[in-house]
Amino acid sequence: MTISLSDAGKRYNRDWIYRHFSYTFEKGNAYAITGPNGSGKSTLLQSLSGSQLISEGKIEWIKNGIKTDPEQVYRDVSLCAPYLELIEEMTLSEFLEFHRGFKSFLPGLQINDIIALVGLEKAVNKQIRYYSSGMKQRVKLAQCILSDTAIVLLDEPCTNLDSTGIALYHSLIRDYGNGRLIVVSSNDETEYRFCNERINISDYK
Repeated sequence: MTISLSDAGKRYNRDWIYRHFSYTFEKGNAYAITGPNGSGKSTLLQSLSGSQLISEGKIEWIKNGIKTDPEQVYRDVSLCAPYLELIEEMTLSEFLEFHRGFKSFLPGLQINDIIALVGLEKAVNKQIRYYSSGMKQRVKLAQCILSDTAIVLLDEPCTNLDSTGIALYHSLIRDYGNGRLIVVSSNDETEYRFCNERINISDYK
């Protein structure tokens, strides 16, 4: 799947978050959106997800040469971000089963496989509200990277992770990111060192 933006811009009231942004994000590539805190990285990522309407210009999602209806883009997108909440009253297995009802996991992956991949077997029957912040981030990464979507969007993906969690993040990208369109929003190179394209949001003000 390809995301193409032409002279795109987003503003809140009179303030432009980004403007005159023309770029094509292509399948099989990994992109980093960089810039200082508050510069608009997350806003651009939400525009790419289809959850945030742009204020000017054009954005298109193209799958197999056919434009996707913006209202259907969510089917092909998974997003991990600090501002997205988990359903904390559920156990991990309940949450993953609930998620699977809306979006399938990658072929061949069962819920027990996913729990083992993120190292949370001992906490599988514990409500997510009792998880540490690092454990919750592992769950967010699992539901994002391991969902069967063409586009993977990651906003500060190593938030609350220790060195073991960061290594897990990179192994998930390495093992399950091939052939997909990956975009990472971050100002920490640890999170986007595998990206082969880098975009500084400050260049589009």
